[in-house]
Amino acid sequence: MVFSSLFFLYAFLPLCLIIYHLVKKIEHKNTVLLIFSLFFYAWGEPFWVIQLLISGCLVYLFGRLMAACRPDREQKSRKLFLILGIMSALIPLLVFKYSDFFIENLNALLGSAIPLPNFTLPIGISFYTFQIISYIVDLYWGNCRVQKRLDYFLLYESFFPQLIAGPIVRYTDIEQAMTDRHPSAKDRALGARRFVAGLAKKCLIANYAGSLVEQSIGSSRLGQLSGLEALIGLIAYTFQIYYDFSAYSDMAIGLGRIFGFHFPENFNYPYSSRSVTDFWRRWHISLSSFFRDYVYIPLGGNRRHQMLNLFIVWFLTGFWHGASWNFIFWGLYYLLFLILEKTFLLSVLERAPRLLGYLYMVPVTLFGWALFYFTDLSKLALFLGRLFAVDGPFVNLEGRVLLRQNLFFLLLALLGSLPILPRLKDRVNRKYSELEVHASPYYFAANLVQILGLLLLSTASLAGASYNPFLYFRF
Repeated sequence: MVFSSLFFLYAFLPLCLIIYHLVKKIEHKNTVLLIFSLFFYAWGEPFWVIQLLISGCLVYLFGRLMAACRPDREQKSRKLFLILGIMSALIPLLVFKYSDFFIENLNALLGSAIPLPNFTLPIGISFYTFQIISYIVDLYWGNCRVQKRLDYFLLYESFFPQLIAGPIVRYTDIEQAMTDRHPSAKDRALGARRFVAGLAKKCLIANYAGSLVEQSIGSSRLGQLSGLEALIGLIAYTFQIYYDFSAYSDMAIGLGRIFGFHFPENFNYPYSSRSVTDFWRRWHISLSSFFRDYVYIPLGGNRRHQMLNLFIVWFLTGFWHGASWNFIFWGLYYLLFLILEKTFLLSVLERAPRLLGYLYMVPVTLFGWALFYFTDLSKLALFLGRLFAVDGPFVNLEGRVLLRQNLFFLLLALLGSLPILPRLKDRVNRKYSELEVHASPYYFAANLVQILGLLLLSTASLAGASYNPFLYFRF
């Protein structure tokens, strides 16, 4: 099931909210959320919900066993349960997501013919695997208390707002809210506004950008595109992946807040970055912080073997996104720029005019998304040949028509990806106190009109849409 579907918006979510608010005790509310979360996942994955439950139960069990050990006398046992817990979470991910990749490369290397298992990838497995790993590691480090109720732990693993595509929520983020949460009317209003804003980003911008990608670099005409058509397609994909993924995060954060959970932010206008270092502080923040806290720092961080640690982190970052060499190259591509920035480039960019940083990031980001998009490296080479007009015109009639038809949309998408509106809001808040603004009946009316207007526009878009995927579902 996806958030941007009429069934979710007008059947699943209203029914969940009604039943949730009818029950009074927190344990009953958690039971309602768990049942709806498992139904949400089983809607599209009726078989793989079993895998989700098995992984959750095993990590829960090893967490209980670890907590039963005394840190002062049974450290070896605690470490054993930590390893078993991590492996019970990781092994399904490695088997279902990467077994074909490993066997294909082994066959190519040895000339063997081992048959591929061709497993169907359980949706969201990369996200919920990292979540339960963060729990057992934090438990081992003493950053959280053991969860003694299996149903509460399974709710943490499977909570439907962020189950499929994040953000990656650590148990420490919601530990207190699992047993004590009291969302106010303001929380619900802000959550609803955040959800609807994300829905609009998905339906009105990401989906249109995706259809533009399918017309150009995703079409069978790739080898016949002009350079301008290839560039427009790449720019459209750059906007599609940002609006698609950030929209899901917005909807997840908004839904979580309605139910009284405060999830971490996952995006902070990454296309306003002036360096790769800054970009990765703003893009998929929950994933970057996961690798920093659970891989980079435990390996030694910048204290010892820094370059090796960085290589491991960015190899894993690329590989996490998919079982294909292009994702590995994509991770190492960003590693190269991060090393250059750590060595000298970042200090140069910090002293240079801001415009220079933006001009530096445009080609870096665009080529990075080209590398990310084309899982077939031969198609990437073909695309680059078209982009740089190696054996054809850069501008043709089709390219001019495509640009003319979509120039307004591309400019709108660009403006929306920059922190212009938040800065205008800050200026208003500096002129008038936040209390005055929020107390105004005009503020309430404007918010209500905004929410209803965006909801109606999104609904109309969904009713006639034929293109409505979430890109990060496949990761």
